[in-house]
Amino acid sequence: MSALSRRALALPTRGRIVLDPSTARVVLPIALRRHGLSTTAAAPAAPVDVTMPRFKATLEVIASKIFPAGFGWQGASVVAGSMGYAADSTNFFLMTGAGDFAGVFAGHAAFSLSKAALGGKDDLRADMTTGLWLASAAFCSGTAWQPVVNLLHDGMGLSFGTTAVATGAATGFVFFSGLRLGRVLYAPLGLAPTSSANLYSDAMLSASIGGATGTFVGTDISFGADNFLRPVFGVEETMSAAGGMVRAGASTSVGFLGVQALQNIALPSGANWVDPTPQHKARAD
Repeated sequence: MSALSRRALALPTRGRIVLDPSTARVVLPIALRRHGLSTTAAAPAAPVDVTMPRFKATLEVIASKIFPAGFGWQGASVVAGSMGYAADSTNFFLMTGAGDFAGVFAGHAAFSLSKAALGGKDDLRADMTTGLWLASAAFCSGTAWQPVVNLLHDGMGLSFGTTAVATGAATGFVFFSGLRLGRVLYAPLGLAPTSSANLYSDAMLSASIGGATGTFVGTDISFGADNFLRPVFGVEETMSAAGGMVRAGASTSVGFLGVQALQNIALPSGANWVDPTPQHKARAD
């Protein structure tokens, strides 16, 4: 045997990974651990349950904005009627839109102030800006609601179901337009400006608002027996103003919940506008 071969055989094996098949099963794990490497596969990340947090956020939105919106619209319609404004007049349209605005802003402000008083860490100034933005969009859809119903029901003679669906679609789009315009108007106050990212979240919120405004048609008793929601949401002439306002708020709440529940169940994590950090939401710098 040559001297070179003898030197090769004499090389120390300390610190080397032996690849002898008979010992690799034992030696390899030891060597990996010595170098700080794991010998087991990483456990898959546990799935995140987003359904319950979504419904919690949905109920908060209903209590602070959706119910007050219907409540405020109906209250303003009572005031407008007492002032002699007919349901087909511009003054009536604007007053009910203002009632919608007042309900949303007051409800949002009360909820935000309550959270702050209880030790919440939310930015109160940003919350008020958000409330102003949402209330402004509600003014747009609230103002449009009555003329849309007048056109579809009185002008075109459509059935209750068709009127409700079409009204929800039309006023939902008006609300969406108000959201996009509001992002331009209130960007100087810190609201996230328009972008392709928040286009999605604004559209999905507006879809749920369309559910609210469509179900709100159930308060209109002029459809007679065709209005199958009348026993639950119909605002009867013999009803007190407060009772009618509660029914109106209940109708918008149920309609909003119906559409939003579908989003809460069907959309993946991060794709819902109520998610804490949805992938489609843009924040102001």
